[in-house]
Amino acid sequence: MGSHEILFLVFSYLIGAIPFGFILYFLWEKKDIRSEGSGNIGAANVMRSKGRCAGIITLILDMMKAMIPIFYGLNRFDSPVIAACGGAAVVIGHLFPIYLKFKGGKGIASFVGILAVFHFPSALVFASAFLVTLFFTRYVSLSSMTGLTAAFLVILFTQVVEISMVFFLIWILILYRHKSNINRLMEGREPAFTCNKKIDNIYGSKYDNTNE
Repeated sequence: MGSHEILFLVFSYLIGAIPFGFILYFLWEKKDIRSEGSGNIGAANVMRSKGRCAGIITLILDMMKAMIPIFYGLNRFDSPVIAACGGAAVVIGHLFPIYLKFKGGKGIASFVGILAVFHFPSALVFASAFLVTLFFTRYVSLSSMTGLTAAFLVILFTQVVEISMVFFLIWILILYRHKSNINRLMEGREPAFTCNKKIDNIYGSKYDNTNE
């Protein structure tokens, strides 16, 4: 791996580490989003805390910060494996951002951004699995993990081994960041999704305010 590829991975991490949810919420409310709701810096918590528009903007920005490195990698390097590694670096940056002492979000939006450019059919599979699960359960975390797993399986059976291994790493890391959600789902304490801040405050009192 040459210096260009190494720089690509470093800059992919640094771009992925930009905490758009944290930045936008602070600009709007002059507060730390990590002290609100679930404490997560991602789009879902921003939506609960600030509203649908704020959540959608955060979602788009978190997706775009993954789409840009993937688009560059696919067009600049001969091997799509390098581009996939850049996507992994973006997700690692989002999960463990250097700007927030390595305590970041869940990585779902960035993962979708990677799929949208790298393998669009997998993005469609993710969206389908996510929406169906959300419709029946109203659990964003469960819907995200279902979509994540469904998309990974598509990658696993359609891509070369090296790319599948990169996406396996991404899959494991994102599932790891959802470990508290998995525990709450098993215990029946996971809050259902709502954009209603009053209802969310009721849900928020039922689980610990940690940076998830």
